[in-house]
Amino acid sequence: MSDYPNTTLEFEQWFATEQACRDYLWKVRFPDGFRCPRCGADEAWHTARGLRRCQKCDNQLSVTAGTVFEGTRKPLTLWFRAIWHVVNQKHGVSALGLQRALGLGSYRTAWTWLHKLRVAMVRPGRDRLPGTVEVDETYVGGEKHGKRGRGAEGKALVYIAAQDDGGHIGRIRLLRIPDASADSLSDAVQETIRPGSIVRTDGWSGYNDLNKLGYERRIVRHSADVGDNLLPLTNRVAALLKRWLLGTHQGAVRPTHLDYYLDEYTFRFNRRTSKSRGKLFFRLVQQAVAVEPRTGDSFIAS
Repeated sequence: MSDYPNTTLEFEQWFATEQACRDYLWKVRFPDGFRCPRCGADEAWHTARGLRRCQKCDNQLSVTAGTVFEGTRKPLTLWFRAIWHVVNQKHGVSALGLQRALGLGSYRTAWTWLHKLRVAMVRPGRDRLPGTVEVDETYVGGEKHGKRGRGAEGKALVYIAAQDDGGHIGRIRLLRIPDASADSLSDAVQETIRPGSIVRTDGWSGYNDLNKLGYERRIVRHSADVGDNLLPLTNRVAALLKRWLLGTHQGAVRPTHLDYYLDEYTFRFNRRTSKSRGKLFFRLVQQAVAVEPRTGDSFIAS
């Protein structure tokens, strides 16, 4: 048996009950068998409340504790349907769309769930891009008054790293950065690109430190204005990102929440050639049990 359902019919058969969802989470969370997070023992009792009770230290563990699902009052069957719906929408889903699809009575619940799943779309300790990587920045947030170029005011600046896969776009990384200074850009490159890689940039001085940081910088154009003659790979990513924000989310993305949407877009873009929606479901569940839990209030406050 595979690790995930391949069709909607299989999904419905696999996860028809709450117990089936719990059993699946246990398997995904402990693929090599249960291991107590407190003492490391591998033997546990199954309690009547659906917990695992460590035979060595008596620690009791819920399968949802310390995961995206922690503290939920909704059944896991509904959460699983939400994840299945999200990964089966090629261009993403809005909170209103998720609310309608699941029959949720609260828009806020759908909005919070989507943000929690977006957090899970970033795999803890994900690898940095190797090889040849093109980098640039773009502004998002709609048309606003302000001077053009890297000094534009009132807009969110997004750093883009696009891996060159034989002239095509491989994987990408997106980060919201405070400005286009050398400090901000150096930090972004070090977070997203493996040392020793070739980094293609324009002539902007903010990238001048890359060689000192262990990268091979190649300047492919000398214009330094954002939005003018962008590098081909990053230009394509920027255009697709803006179209996605305007199309799927109607441009209604607050600057304080932009990071979550960038994470979702990265997750979808890097898996755009996947032919198995079931595998995407499995990956998102896998990451949902690996990230730290977040409360709904934390998203509203951010």
